[in-house]
Amino acid sequence: MNWFLSLSPVMQAFVATMFTYLMTAAGAAMVFPFKSINKKALNAMLGFAAGVMIAASFWSLLAPAIQMVEDRGGIAWIPAVVGFISGGFFLWVIDKILPHLHLNMKREDAEGISTSWQRSVLLVLAITLHNFPEGLAVGVAFGAVAAGLPSATIGGAVALAVGIGIQNFPEGAAVSVPLRREKLSRWKSFVYGQFSGVVEPVAGVIGALAVIYMRPVLPYALSFAAGAMIYVVVEELIPESQFGDEVDLSTIGAMMGFAVMMTLDVALG
Repeated sequence: MNWFLSLSPVMQAFVATMFTYLMTAAGAAMVFPFKSINKKALNAMLGFAAGVMIAASFWSLLAPAIQMVEDRGGIAWIPAVVGFISGGFFLWVIDKILPHLHLNMKREDAEGISTSWQRSVLLVLAITLHNFPEGLAVGVAFGAVAAGLPSATIGGAVALAVGIGIQNFPEGAAVSVPLRREKLSRWKSFVYGQFSGVVEPVAGVIGALAVIYMRPVLPYALSFAAGAMIYVVVEELIPESQFGDEVDLSTIGAMMGFAVMMTLDVALG
């Protein structure tokens, strides 16, 4: 742990988001022993991912942003609301532009600008789209520690990275296994699946640099990342986790994911 603490904040963000990327790759590797995943199990895993992201949005991002403004004597809700809505709006705009396809949808139902890209590419882009705010959130969290935000701790930033990494595992499997069902080779399915997580280290470094060199916007940056993650949860993870007749497991999964992330943040933060 000492070697990690000795790194610069930007390098800490990079290492942390490399961990979250590797968890995505580990999930994508499930395509080698399995050709399919039980739908109930997938629903539970996606629900778990949604719970982790909801808890992380508050405990790791919104709460520190509000505390920071309160400590300055400002109006705490303004940066939180403005940043939160801006994050959601940003993802909404990208959602309308970037061609992508959610799980369980037909090729003709692809969202974004019309394209002739293959279904496999569109599936990967959908997960890549929502991995960006996850990497951004981790980077912003480490940047907040470097900026000296009292309510931001290295333990809390690490907890966020661990939580995001845990929920990235089922997401990696949720990409690679469906690709295998579509007749891609195991290797290609794995490559496409892990590729969806490559954006996280990039976003992590961007987030850390942004808040370190633009400290006044830190509360907005934290809230922005939270809004982007909640957008992903509501627009993608929750609907996909409740596909089919059995939704109890996805609900239980979401509750467990929230509890795990809350425990990590409170215990390590």
